[in-house]
Amino acid sequence: MFNFDDASKKNKEAVETLVKGYTSVAKGMQAIATETADYSKKSFEDGVAHFEKLSGVKSVEAAVELQTAFVKSAYEGFVAEATKLGEMYADLAKGAYKTYEAPVAKATAAAKAAVAA
Repeated sequence: MFNFDDASKKNKEAVETLVKGYTSVAKGMQAIATETADYSKKSFEDGVAHFEKLSGVKSVEAAVELQTAFVKSAYEGFVAEATKLGEMYADLAKGAYKTYEAPVAKATAAAKAAVAA
């Protein structure tokens, strides 16, 4: 027979799980947005500083050398940042999954028990 108290309890647990999941995802997305904004700001500042250095160069050879060093540094910084963001997204996915891991295992066990009965 249908028990309203059990249904209410299960609904409350489901809502709490959803809130935990959304909170975890929101925190992760905020961290990623902050990291992206910080990297963008640093990258822009580095570009402005490079342009200022480049505008003071007297020879083509020095300009090429300076530009080569800047491009290498910018590329290495981008790769490091992309790796860091990739790890942050992976952690975000793991955190979102972890929130639902226990309830899904519990539901799966209940379903197996119901089928076996």
